[in-house]
Parts: sequence; C-alpha cells; structure tokens
Amino acid sequence: MSPDFLNFVEIVLNGLMAGVMYSLVALGFVLIFKASGIFNFAQGVMALFAALTLVGLQTGQVPFAHLINAILGSNVHHWGDGMNTFLAIFLTMGVMILLAWLVEKIVLKHLVNQEPIILFMATIGLAYFLEGLGDLMWGADIKTLDVGLPVGGSFWWEDLTREWAATGTEYYGMYIDVLDVSATLIALVLVIVLSLFSQYTATGRALRAVADDHQAAMSVGISLRTIWVIVWSIAGFVALVAGIMWGTKSGVQFSLSLIALKALPVLILGGFTSIPGAIIGGLIIGVGEKLAEAYIGPFFGGAIENWFAYMLALAFLLFRPQGLFGEKIIERI
Repeated sequence: MSPDFLNFVEIVLNGLMAGVMYSLVALGFVLIFKASGIFNFAQGVMALFAALTLVGLQTGQVPFAHLINAILGSNVHHWGDGMNTFLAIFLTMGVMILLAWLVEKIVLKHLVNQEPIILFMATIGLAYFLEGLGDLMWGADIKTLDVGLPVGGSFWWEDLTREWAATGTEYYGMYIDVLDVSATLIALVLVIVLSLFSQYTATGRALRAVADDHQAAMSVGISLRTIWVIVWSIAGFVALVAGIMWGTKSGVQFSLSLIALKALPVLILGGFTSIPGAIIGGLIIGVGEKLAEAYIGPFFGGAIENWFAYMLALAFLLFRPQGLFGEKIIERI
C-alpha cells in the first residue's frame, strides 16, 4: 500500500479515537436531556469536579486545605500518602451520587414544570458553583491523573503497519495512542449498557416518561424526584469516566470543563435524545476534524480543527435540526 493511503487510514483511526472521547462527554448531556428535558450546561464541569476529587483522594490531599489554613493559621495539606486507585474511584462515585442528591434537593425540586430556559439557567449557575467549589476543595494547580491505564503510542502497531507499505517506499508506521483505544472500548461498553438500560428496564422507561411530561409521569405513580436523582447519578458516573480519560490524556486542569463545548456539535449531529447518536456524532466530528485539518487546513493556514465541528453543526441545524437520530418535534397549534 502507498504511504499516502496509510497516512489517510492513520488520520481516520485517530479521528475515530478522538470522537469517542467527545462522545463520552456527550453521553452525560443525552442522559439528562432524555430524563428531564434539561440541557445540562454543567456536564463538563462535573467531569472536571470528578477528576479533581479522584486525584485529591489518590494523593491524600486535604479538602479545603487552603481555606482551613487561612482561617486557623495551620499548614496542613495532606493526610497521608493517599489511597488505592480503585477505592478512590469508588469513593469519587459516591461523591457524584451525593452531588446528584443535593442537586435534586436544593435545585431541581423547586423547578418542576418550569420553562426549559429556567432549568437551563439553573445548570449554568450549577456549573459556576461546582467550578468554584472544586477550586476551594482541591486547588487550581494542574494535577497528574494516573489510574493505571496505558498511555503513549503503540510500538507494536507501528512495527506492524510499517510492513504494510509498498517495497521501496519510506514509511515509519501508524501512530495510535493506546489510551484512546482504552477509551474506545470503555465507551462501547457504556453505550451498550446504557442503551439496554434505557430500552428494557422499568427505570429506563420511567426516564423517558418523565422527559415527555412531568405531570403525566407523576400521575401514574412515577416519582419525579427519584428519577432525577437516578439520572444525575448516572450522568455523574459518565462524567467520572470522561474526567478520567481526559484527565489522564491532558492533565486535570480547569480548562477540562471546556470539553462541554466540544460536545455541542456532537449533540447537534447525533440528536439530543439518542444515546447511540452521541457516539455516531462523536465519531463523525472526530474523523471530520482530523481529515479537515490534514487536507483542507493548509489552504486556511491551519487550525481548522478548532472550528470545523461548529461549521458542520451549523449545516445540520439548517437542514436537519433534530440531528441524525433525534426525535422530530411536531407542535400543533
């Protein structure tokens, strides 16, 4: 095979891997939107908060250490060497479930049957609150997250693909990040589990009923408050997985919350109500970005990868606003 074709395959593969990372964030948006009709602007910050909490527990950092030291005049920052990674992940999940319960208790229960824009504004406020809380609890410095996942390129894959090149051509093999491969496998398992949960369990059907009509769902005995706690807990778990993947890849820093912006084109393409759509949309965006940067970027001076997804999403809004797998909303007057 020619090096040009192999380079094309490498770009597509890396695009698919990047798309899966976007899809992990988009999944949280879809889950909450399906169950409550709320576009959760705080999903990216939830991923950041989960990653910060996980690193803090792993390293034995004292929560609110800077605040405590400022008030008491002490100099305490760590309570020990930290804890086992699996225990830290388990406790972080507990923190995200507690966060879901508090969100329902303090915010959502007062907003039943309110206009969508009010619920949306509430999630914006929640995003800024969580970002500030994460800063107070764990500090604003960049942290390294290591949960034992392999990182870096695969030398085995490079050696294998180097042999695919035509004889006499100069080709050094395909670069594939093994962390992206792990993220792909994890996202695949998540999509299968969440799809089965949504379609074939009583709780999953209750989630869809609540999204359609809050009052009608409550009239048949569905507890709106319980459903909201469940779906925000699941979204918290998805945020934790996304935070682990992105935090391992680029470090745990407050810019991590901006991955929510990358999820917007994914949702527009896949549809706000489709779990498989979040994955397909992410794959399209990931591959589209990489191909555009490689083959179109040179004509625009590069950096096309930063805005290509939004231009593609704009085209979808013009011709298919519900996305590829979203439900078409028909309102009769």
